[in-house]
Formats: sequence, structure tokens, C-alpha cells
Amino acid sequence: MDHHFVGIPELTDVPRVAVVIDVMRAFTVAAWAFSRGVEKIVLASTEREALELKESRPGWLALKDGAPAAGFDAVNSPGLLRSAEFAGRTLVQKTTAGTVGALAVADAPLVLCASFVVAGPTARFLRSQEAGPVTFVVTGEDGRADEDLACAEYIGRRVDGDGVDAAPYVHRARSSRAAAELAAGLRSGYHPDDVGLCLEVDRFPFAMAARQEGPLTVLRPVAVPDSDRPGRS
Repeated sequence: MDHHFVGIPELTDVPRVAVVIDVMRAFTVAAWAFSRGVEKIVLASTEREALELKESRPGWLALKDGAPAAGFDAVNSPGLLRSAEFAGRTLVQKTTAGTVGALAVADAPLVLCASFVVAGPTARFLRSQEAGPVTFVVTGEDGRADEDLACAEYIGRRVDGDGVDAAPYVHRARSSRAAAELAAGLRSGYHPDDVGLCLEVDRFPFAMAARQEGPLTVLRPVAVPDSDRPGRS
């Protein structure tokens, strides 16, 4: 199938089906948050909006890129998030690339947010919807981030058929600039396990769909049948 792979600056029209990719780390973190009990994730356009949403809704939490900051409850790191308990909570997320990409296509009829940890379920969900050509939004480095492009291409191949070897795509992601920067501790809000956690294929059994709920763009997990889940890479 003729999928499209674009960076955020290349988005000119509203796609019919969009899959927004951020491997390191926004949509790996989002998946971990759902696994720790988060009910929904509200995507914010600015840190100020994230804090305002949190302050106006009792019990909501806020997460951002970078180092810990006043008012924020978590940072954009799967390693730091994996032991948290968020049962039933709402998380407001603002990151440099992932949330920006999702908000850029928020008006599309179908928007999924993805990374390697939900790659297989995302592909199976797209097949179950008989979705036509997919626009993959490669959020990092204006569409040039190899970890995001590798994940997008892997999901695209799995939409088109089973039996795709994840190893070459994971290798590309592991060799990316983002992975090197994370491994060297050059990004704030970092845990030493972040790179490995971002490269686990099909860690979680759900896809993640973003929809408009009133004035908010809300990300929720979507159950997907586990019909062709491969072993983890």
C-alpha cells in the first residue's frame, strides 16, 4: 500500500488516516502511562496550557519534556515513569515533538499515536479498520529522525502483511542520533533504561487513538485482538 511519510512541517492537508510517531520518547511514555493506570491523556500545545488544565481539573496530573519543574508531576521518561501508580488519573502531556505532531493532525477522522512498544497493535487496528493509505507523521527532526522513520516504516509493513522482522528497524532506531543522545545522558529528564525501553517491540497490547472531546485532544488506549503478536525484540 502506498503509505506517506512526512514531517510536521510538510503537513499541508488534513489526512484521512494519520499515525503520529514519537519513539524517543513521547508515545513510549504515553503507552507506559496507560500501563500504569492512566485513564486518558490530554495533549497540550504549551507548558502553560498543560499547567492551566491541571490546575482547573482536580486530580489531573501534568507531564513535560526536560528536567522536573514546578507544577509538573512527571517528566518524559519511560524509565522514570514505569514505577508510578496512576490508576484512574488523567495526564496532561506536552512534549517537543510528539504532542505537536498529534495536534497538527487532530482534525483527521482517524489519528493514532505510536512507537515501537505498540507497533503491532497499531498495525492490526489499522487493518481492522480497513484503513487506506496511511499518513505517518515522523515527528523528530522535522521528519528526518531515523528512530521515528524506522518505526513508521515497520508499522507500514505490518499493516500490509505479517511476518515482518523487527530487528533491522530496531537496529536503525538504536543507531539514531536520539538514541545516542539519550544513552549519553544529553537530554534532561533521563533514565539509563530509556533507550532500551523505547526499543521494546509490542510491549503493550493496545493501540492509542487521539480524538476530539469538546475543545480537548484526548489520547486513549484501544484494545486490539492479539492475533499475530510476535515475540518481543
